[in-house]
Formats: sequence, structure tokens, C-alpha cells
Amino acid sequence: MSGRLLVGTCNWADHTSFYPPGLPARDRLAHYARFFPLVEVDSTFYGIPSPRTTARWVAVTPQAFRFNVKAHRSLTGHERQDGRPRAPTLEELGAFEEALRPLREAGRLGAIHYQFPPWFPAGPGALAQLAALPERHPEDLVVVEVRHRSWGQPAAFAGLTDLLQEAGLAYCCVDEPQLGSGSMPPLTAATSPRLGVVRFHGRNRATWYLRGRTSGDRFNYRYRPDELREWLAPIAALAVACDEVHLLFNNNRENFAVLNALELAALLDLGLPPPAAALPAPAGGAVQPPLLGEEPPG
Repeated sequence: MSGRLLVGTCNWADHTSFYPPGLPARDRLAHYARFFPLVEVDSTFYGIPSPRTTARWVAVTPQAFRFNVKAHRSLTGHERQDGRPRAPTLEELGAFEEALRPLREAGRLGAIHYQFPPWFPAGPGALAQLAALPERHPEDLVVVEVRHRSWGQPAAFAGLTDLLQEAGLAYCCVDEPQLGSGSMPPLTAATSPRLGVVRFHGRNRATWYLRGRTSGDRFNYRYRPDELREWLAPIAALAVACDEVHLLFNNNRENFAVLNALELAALLDLGLPPPAAALPAPAGGAVQPPLLGEEPPG
């Protein structure tokens, strides 16, 4: 492998069994950053934070820590008006840009993650929307995740990856249940030499289309070691083609994502804390590992 591998989870707030008992919510990110060098911020999909909030994220994490930020739902066609996707307003675009500014200025912004809705099928109109993303974010690296199964057809997938490569956009590979039109097969493609991404959603077929409950109910799945090993060869291929590869776990029930991320890191020999360090804290509290990049106590 030649590219740098970074492992993390999709958000830091949901891992209820991971944090020491009594740890205030505002201190969870700093604790998370003792284990991982990367996080995907998913809360930005639901609401755009203030620059003051994102500046605090920078302040409480190590200099090497990176943030991938999920695009707000208004930017990806999830917002609807009269039954059709609504274009983002200038105010929404401006607010999202302002939220990114502290991360970018500190050199801490990894990428902007565009996850398109299940009703975004393959076609010329969709490709045109993707082609416009570099103009919207000229300074940043953008990751594209599609969810409608039509993109997995050979001709459509070839057209998608050709366009992403030409536009300098990174394709997001996915591991998820293979069920219905709202799931993509686990296809691997390196469309940007700068970044490859794999997102692990779990394989719970029974909950894949759940609505109205917590995301932990929908992504209630813990990967077995043999299922993680299935990805070692594709990850190695991405690492040959890309300068950096982000491996992100979205199976955010209890501490499943944290445990699986550390288990994959161990399989890849990345030198992160062992999975046992993320188990529920025993009575009296758990010993925190040092910040990544620091020397452990003697």
C-alpha cells in the first residue's frame, strides 16, 4: 500500500456505550479524537452549524485530526417543494460555506461528502448536477455517494466514474444491505488520485428502510471479522491509486461503529488503540489513551 489510510466513524455523538459514564456531551469529540484521526460530521446534513461551533471542533482536537463534512440536505436534493427536489437558497449556500471556513482555514477539512437520496437515479440530468459540484466548491475535495441502484448497472457506473474522474470528484464505495432500489452494490472505484472513500453502513436487511426512528435503529449491525476482511483487498487497491483512503463506519448503534473501526484498523496494522479500549468503561472509569501522535505515558 502507498496511500495513507485513515479510519473513523460517521459522527461522534451516537456511540452511547463508548464514552465514560458522566462525560458531558461537549467533551465527547475530544475523547473520540484520542482514538481516531478522522470523523465524518453527519449533523451538518440536518442543520448548518455556526462558524463558532466548527471553530470549537478545531480547538478541541489535535492538529492532525481531520473532518469530513456531510453536505446539508438542501444541497443534495433531499429538500422537496411541490413534490420536487428544491434547489438550495443563496442563504443556505452561504451559511454552509461559512461553517466550513474555520475548518478550511485551519487545514482540518478533509472533504465535503455529498450523499444523494434514493430517488436520485442515473441519467443525464443527474450527471449534469454532479458535474456542477466543483464550481460550487472550488477550493475543496468533494466525495459523491449515490444510493439508487440504477447507478450500479455497468454502463451507468462507467459513465458515473468517468464523469467523477474528469471533474476531480471522489467516489464513495459502500458496504450496505443489498435490498431494493435504495442500495448500491459494493463496487470499488478510485476516481480521484487524492482520495478514496469506503462507507460501512452495516448489513441489517430488516432495518434498512426503517423511517421515523433513530439512526441507531436503522444501522443496527456489528460486522464480523471475516466481513471486514472482505474489504482488505479493495482497500489495498484504493491505497495504490489514491494518496489517502478514508474508511468510515456508519453502523452507529451503541459502540458498534467504534469497535468495528478499531477492528479494521488492527487488521490493517494502523497502530490505533485496540478494540478493547472502546468497550464500555468499567466501574471507576477507563484509562484514556494518549492523543494520537503523542507518546504514551511511561
